[in-house]
Amino acid sequence: MTEKREVGVGPWEGPWPKEPHFDPALLEAGDRRNVPDRYRYWRREAIVADLDAHHRNDLHVAIENIDHDFNIGSIVRTANAFGVAAFHIVGKKRWNRRGAMVTDRYQHEFHHASPEEFLSWAHANGRAVVAVDIVPGAVPLEHTRLPENAVLVFGEEGGGVSSPLLEAAELTVGISQFGSTRSINVGHAAAIVMHTWVTQHVDVPRDLTR
Repeated sequence: MTEKREVGVGPWEGPWPKEPHFDPALLEAGDRRNVPDRYRYWRREAIVADLDAHHRNDLHVAIENIDHDFNIGSIVRTANAFGVAAFHIVGKKRWNRRGAMVTDRYQHEFHHASPEEFLSWAHANGRAVVAVDIVPGAVPLEHTRLPENAVLVFGEEGGGVSSPLLEAAELTVGISQFGSTRSINVGHAAAIVMHTWVTQHVDVPRDLTR
């Protein structure tokens, strides 16, 4: 029987480090958070600051929140993994954070009460609005260069991206599919599109454990 690998580290052994980014509570009790080893025992605020300084990519994602879709949390978790600069919730301010697995605490979050408010922000900040949906006029992601200054827009499961955002998008892309289902889960689709942007615009290190 394969033993389950324990996540994280136990209490700090030896004299405690004095650098301010270390968290005394974690040094004492151990750090079992789902963070890279480089951030073991660090305060949350220190991790956010280091991400901002060294690891964020120039990509934003926006997620429509009409019916409290549980996939929102999954998309936020993926955004964190790919170093997305910020995520935007369009619609209801409260969203289902369960799937985010607390990764939202390390991200910059913005709320826009309506599509119009979000679009105003995007235009004011020079962001190219890219809708992700399989609709007439969408182009295959596999043959499309995504804008470096993109804000990727994802709709809710089933309903897709709303009409106001589709109509205002500078570009709409869809993921090519070959089976009997019309679409894949929106959380999975978001991961594919974010990773595509990364492969197109990020100098990816060769060491996965950096």
